[in-house]
Amino acid sequence: MAKPLSALLLVPQYRDYVWGGQRLRPGAGRTAEAWVVYRENLVSGGRFGGSTLADVAADLGEELLGRRAAARSAKRFPLLIKLLDCAAWLSLQVHPNNEMAVKLEGPGASGKTEAWHILDADPGAELLGGLCPGTDAAALAEAIRGGTLLEIMQHLPVKSGDSLFIPAGMIHALGPGLLVYEVQQTSDITYRAFDWDRPASEGRALHIEKSIAAANPGAVGALVPARPPSEGERRTLVSCEFFTLELLSAAATTFDLDTGGESFHALTVIEGRAVLEGDGWQQPLAKFETALVPAGCRGYRLRPESPAKILLAHV
Repeated sequence: MAKPLSALLLVPQYRDYVWGGQRLRPGAGRTAEAWVVYRENLVSGGRFGGSTLADVAADLGEELLGRRAAARSAKRFPLLIKLLDCAAWLSLQVHPNNEMAVKLEGPGASGKTEAWHILDADPGAELLGGLCPGTDAAALAEAIRGGTLLEIMQHLPVKSGDSLFIPAGMIHALGPGLLVYEVQQTSDITYRAFDWDRPASEGRALHIEKSIAAANPGAVGALVPARPPSEGERRTLVSCEFFTLELLSAAATTFDLDTGGESFHALTVIEGRAVLEGDGWQQPLAKFETALVPAGCRGYRLRPESPAKILLAHV
């Protein structure tokens, strides 16, 4: 008889880029990104301890992914979730949609629609998102080729708790002083249109013609402004065809959650501590730790151990 399913605690993978800071791994040097839900993440302990998330997906299929996610991606894990610590400007970049990804990168390539939730923002922090109204494709191509893209970008001041939906085709960049949660389609196709005149290198090349091909001048993201959470509130921040991102806030409230067998639940604690409890299993989570609840677990509980905020992503 198969062992019952339980939550999977995932071990982050870290990336260091030129714009990274010190907040994700204090004392460990510059860290730009923590990949907290990724197909190559290792599972910590339990039945699947030491396996990658991709291995578990191949083994369990719909029991891990859920009916909705499996119908869309077979046994391929469909989401990638990161934490980003921005100490300097990221490149101005764009991601293709699914159709353009195949055209530019070949069969099997996937586009990337994504969303950001601002975890922390220094005073005056901002990001770049979308083009100034009235910018057409010809003007965009001229700006990318001429290195004047900054002149036609929209500047968006942001604060902790804001969220932004970023459809494929929208040019965007994160600015310094931001700590960000990012959820996206499982794709790491990024075309750099402008990189602040940093020296080009093999790892940070510009992708001028691909950026022009992938960019949609009319693509504009929806900025969802922060508002104080209520005790026991479960709020949808962003929802699209590829994912839904929710915020759960509680000091004393226990949430009764259910995958419905439709999709896994990826939960990341962004403030405080919490415990996930299911049928015969329990998984504590500290700040910035992430667990994946397989779709086959169905009903489970989320209980705060201290005033907590948790981001929940699912398909």
